[in-house]
Amino acid sequence: MRTQTRQPVPALVIGGDVTALGVLRSLHLAGIPAYAACPPGDLATRSRWYRPAPGAGGWNGNIGPETASVLHDLRLDRAVLIPCMDDAAIWASDLPGSELGARFPVSSSRRQTLETLQNKDRFAAFLDESDIPHPPTFPLRSEDDIAALPFEDMQRVFLKPVNSQKFNRMVGVKALWADSRAELAKHWSVLQSRGLEVMVQEYVPGPAGNHYFLDGFRDGHGTVTGLLARRRLRIFPPDFGNSSYCESIPLSGVAVAEGHLRELLERLDYRGIFSAEFKRDARDGQFRILEVNIRAWWYVEFAARCGVNVCRMAYDDARGEPVKTVSRHYAAGAGCLYFPGDVKAVFSSNGQKRESWWTILCQWSRSHFLAFLPGDPLPGVFASGASLRQFWLRMIGRRPSENASLPVRLAEREKKRG
Repeated sequence: MRTQTRQPVPALVIGGDVTALGVLRSLHLAGIPAYAACPPGDLATRSRWYRPAPGAGGWNGNIGPETASVLHDLRLDRAVLIPCMDDAAIWASDLPGSELGARFPVSSSRRQTLETLQNKDRFAAFLDESDIPHPPTFPLRSEDDIAALPFEDMQRVFLKPVNSQKFNRMVGVKALWADSRAELAKHWSVLQSRGLEVMVQEYVPGPAGNHYFLDGFRDGHGTVTGLLARRRLRIFPPDFGNSSYCESIPLSGVAVAEGHLRELLERLDYRGIFSAEFKRDARDGQFRILEVNIRAWWYVEFAARCGVNVCRMAYDDARGEPVKTVSRHYAAGAGCLYFPGDVKAVFSSNGQKRESWWTILCQWSRSHFLAFLPGDPLPGVFASGASLRQFWLRMIGRRPSENASLPVRLAEREKKRG
């Protein structure tokens, strides 16, 4: 008599771009079958391991009033949800304990915890009540708030969004410099008229290499089952862009930051995937926490290839299985590269001294590429083509440059969405 092999429960990845691609590859490394709900033609759809969610009717992963009914109608008896966007992570946090949640389990914190970390206004208020070092941050709700700012006491300030996902979608950048109180007021007026909430934060001085990340997972029992430290070496666009090249470093080099992170996770009773960003202040050497991602992030596949597969951990935790704690002693000095962005970073060093071409080429030759993978090459080809197209459009004036004014950026983004 033939024994039937029991098929593993699949995962359902919600979201797109580099993050969803990294999650699909991480799940493949763990031997977990996966489906994905992402926009048509998205980078993740080019992967050999991409499969659209069955019966989703073209669902692109966006979260809205219809999301529950879309999930309900999927032709899946059961699937573990792995969100790649903030709004998807927060929406999924309401599922545990529900009928739909029994079908689609997820490793998640309470909604209140996730909103505290995702909403930058609430996060700033939480940090103000703690001993965790962080940059001075001030909410902006009226012109009186602008007038009351201790602007002259801060070295340099910028406007950052309360809701990063919405801000980036509408403005196309992560934050905006404000070199004077008048400029700050002008930016605030424009953003406020578009329904975008922002706050003011003092910029923590120091180069890109002063940024450190602690990526990992905390299970339902409060155990940090995996933790990886990496250091950013280059970024594009400068200051408020994404890491274009980073390297893994020993956890011993960020022991103070790890202590602050563990305190934060304990106080919020956090459960799930996380990625925390710190910057070492050039003035006093303190590790100041900047933000904590509440879901999978760009470099999630890099963490898996270093031995910290948080997607596998989230899968096991969601299903109520024991989560294996991985070693703290991974390979240090491993590089991870987002090639299109790093080329731009190298050629736009803004007068700062950069590494020699020999050093850069050595880094590139031994790095894990964020999109390109020999066994899964199409996403890398697609990403390179998209970057060339953006460069060409910028050259002929069809796309705003990184230095475009705020009204131009908003107009261009609205035109694109329209």
